[in-house]
Amino acid sequence: MNWINSLMNDYYAFLKEKTLVTASNSSDWVEISTPFVGLFNDTVDIYAKKEGNKIILSDDGNTLRNLELIGLEITRSPKRKEILDRILINYGVRISNDELTTEATERDFPQKKLNLISAISETADMYYLAKHTVASVFREDVKAYLDEQELIYTPYFISKGSTGLEFTFDFQIAYRNTEIVIKSFNSVNKMNLPHFLFTWDDIKKVREQQTQKEIIGLAVINDIDREVNDEYLSALESKGAKHILWSQRHNPDNIRKLKLAS
Repeated sequence: MNWINSLMNDYYAFLKEKTLVTASNSSDWVEISTPFVGLFNDTVDIYAKKEGNKIILSDDGNTLRNLELIGLEITRSPKRKEILDRILINYGVRISNDELTTEATERDFPQKKLNLISAISETADMYYLAKHTVASVFREDVKAYLDEQELIYTPYFISKGSTGLEFTFDFQIAYRNTEIVIKSFNSVNKMNLPHFLFTWDDIKKVREQQTQKEIIGLAVINDIDREVNDEYLSALESKGAKHILWSQRHNPDNIRKLKLAS
């Protein structure tokens, strides 16, 4: 598996190389430009400021502002507000004057930075709610799918990996000898897929040592009205993760991926 380790090292190097830090000349804020892609295919930028022993992290209001630019005003819809609140609670992020913010210490800065970026990414995904043909975010569709299959699962499953960071998966299904962690992809791309593979790989050994169970990573991918690049599916396969394309979710082989250990 040396080739996989080499690819993962390349991914770490890529994240470091593409993360740029710029200090402001007029304030105490520092801009951190990340390689993650935002709503308009721009980079996700966050801002940090030290106040005593605390480090304040903020998105400077860009996430909600960009959603408003495409016609999605969260506060006017109780359903959207409920979804946003769930996302923020999950990552320990709050809204202050329309900014997504969180507080960190030097010790937990990596975790809080990751949480804020994850919250920004998932909040931006609510863009799909602006399309009148879409009744709910894709995660809710996947939840209904699991309910339809009468599966017992844990939503918003959090697990700590070998790096010490905690990662959130959309769902976890626990069987006697196997555990499945599920990530739903409304759209899959060259940034969110490596992130999933990294998180799953990071928790896999730790969870297997803790639970003495086989840990399976499963990506459920929305391919309705959009083509999924074969390259992404090959990447999942090469890393040992499984996938279900949404258009084929009722295929018996895919149902078995969910129930293989029951």
